[in-house]
Amino acid sequence: MSSSVLLVEDDCELAEIVRDYLTENGFSVAVESRGDSAVDRILKEKPDLVVLDVNLPGLDGFDVCKTVRQQYQGGIVMLTARLEEIDEVLGLETGADDYLTKPVRPRVLLARLRTHLRKIPGAASETEGCIQAGALSVYRSRRHVELRGVAIELTSAEFDLLAYLTERVGKIVSRVELFEALHNEVYDPQDRSIDLRVSRLRRKLGDNQSNPTRIKSVRGTGYLLSSEP
Repeated sequence: MSSSVLLVEDDCELAEIVRDYLTENGFSVAVESRGDSAVDRILKEKPDLVVLDVNLPGLDGFDVCKTVRQQYQGGIVMLTARLEEIDEVLGLETGADDYLTKPVRPRVLLARLRTHLRKIPGAASETEGCIQAGALSVYRSRRHVELRGVAIELTSAEFDLLAYLTERVGKIVSRVELFEALHNEVYDPQDRSIDLRVSRLRRKLGDNQSNPTRIKSVRGTGYLLSSEP
């Protein structure tokens, strides 16, 4: 079962871009364009997360957040084109969990949503269950990893990286995406922490560093986790 997001945005083009990107990354996304209608949907549908624009017809995002906050326990990330500091203060005072200014980079929003999803008790598949990648088993809720039934000791940072790759097994994941998802900040091309973390993971998983078969390097792009045994 996918984690659910209600995207409240009256810019149809932006809403479509964000919806498609989040859907491609495993979320179930519904879109609402009016603030007053969003209140009813949030309280009735109780999505795991709400992405809420400030400037909305019917009711602005601040009032939407303030109205639902006492009855809605999920994460709320607010979006706005206004840069004044007072906007951010007001947004957080009304109960928002996070705040991003437009133009919003979908990868940055995705990273923020994943961060908030981990904080929600009972949130859907992002944090529960076992994910298989060949002989590799990753248990998100217990933060536990096994290779052919043998437990592998990983640091928290190594686990986060492996879990992210496992959710995209067989797909190329760029360094940019990995960095921004795991560090929750804009990519820094001078930072080699992801490469170093991959190197440590390979060693612990018994992968050949010079010719890896489990976590493969994709030249000039990033990495791919193989589903082979």
